[in-house]
Amino acid sequence: MEVNRILLVEDDREIREGIEIFLRSQNYIVFQAGDGIEGLEILSREEIHLAIVDVMMPRMDGITMVARLRERSDIPVIFLSAKSEEVDKILGLNMGADDYITKPFTPMELLARVASQLRRYKRFMERLNARIPENPAIHRIGGLEVNEETVEVVADGTPVRLTPIEFKILLLLVKNPGRVFSAEEIYERVWNERAVNTDTVMVHVRNIREKIEVNPKEPKYLKVVWGVGYKIEKQA
Repeated sequence: MEVNRILLVEDDREIREGIEIFLRSQNYIVFQAGDGIEGLEILSREEIHLAIVDVMMPRMDGITMVARLRERSDIPVIFLSAKSEEVDKILGLNMGADDYITKPFTPMELLARVASQLRRYKRFMERLNARIPENPAIHRIGGLEVNEETVEVVADGTPVRLTPIEFKILLLLVKNPGRVFSAEEIYERVWNERAVNTDTVMVHVRNIREKIEVNPKEPKYLKVVWGVGYKIEKQA
């Protein structure tokens, strides 16, 4: 049985050690770092399956660290922050985080988020690394191409790199062109949980649009139906 290896980046030693105790109680292997520089050093030499990263840290903050991490890895990232303002949450998700948890939080809440992100990432990697793929399922909408089997996206001839969550959202929309999905429905289908915070959906959709659209302010593919939800526009 594979043991998941988690990188914990937090400048407060007491918080760091407290979180590690709970993670180890679930049989995770934990690597500690006190700032973003130490975190990136660990990532360069260790196999890590998920990172828990504090936003505010000395030397290198979590936002900068995750931006650099995303240049070479798609592992799930959960941001920790003492701030609850919407702008911080959106900034964190825009930088590539998969989830966001505000201090103070309960150990059970964090453990549930960790387990959920690891399950999704495992399914994503299993499909990505399948040696014998099933019949390829390629969905094309105009110049947008989404390959369900190889987990690849091409927009107007340019390969697009999406996070696992972004890919699942885009795949859901592409498989149903013209259909409008509410944020609640997207959340429940992609996260497989009851919708409790659809702000995450809004941020991920914004990220997808930035990556697949030539002009995100005048999108050709991913459209917002105000007050209703999101859809992939049918193409002639």
